[in-house]
Amino acid sequence: MGSTPVPGWGKLLAMTQRTDTPPTWDERTQLVTFLDYARDTARAKCEGVSAEDARKAPLASSPLMTLCGLISHLRWVEYYWFQVMFLGEELAGPLTEATDDDPDPEMRTAVDIPLPRLLAEYEEQSARYRRLVSDHDLNSTAKRSISDGRNVDLRWVILHLIEETSRHNGHLDVVRELVDGRTGA
Repeated sequence: MGSTPVPGWGKLLAMTQRTDTPPTWDERTQLVTFLDYARDTARAKCEGVSAEDARKAPLASSPLMTLCGLISHLRWVEYYWFQVMFLGEELAGPLTEATDDDPDPEMRTAVDIPLPRLLAEYEEQSARYRRLVSDHDLNSTAKRSISDGRNVDLRWVILHLIEETSRHNGHLDVVRELVDGRTGA
């Protein structure tokens, strides 16, 4: 079953206290609560895993699907949708290296980054995006258009990220069970 847990988990455990029940029932609070719940679930699925197991890709047909790779992917997906698509900023980071042969460089390069660092970067970025969401109307449209030429609104971006994060939480479940037998979270 895995090796010694990664140092620093005590701090991360406090981050993953989660709830899907918003403190108020307005639309923005409900959307943000569900996105935070999905984010916190992703972090919870990584708690206590060894550094070695965090880098394992147990599915032969998915060599990039590691806990490190999935957390990195979630971080960079949020960056793409909030900063590149919604705010219109230029693409930066590992996503600039994407090609048809290597469409997910953020997953490939993540095995060289300790999981606690990936989780900390994901949480820091999530805090910035919470502020971005609070500073913009949900009807605000993205600066860049999606593939069909339409400009989505901030509400759509948040809903898309809830869906994306929740889907990858299922992947995190499978990978975690295969690398060290832990289920749930």
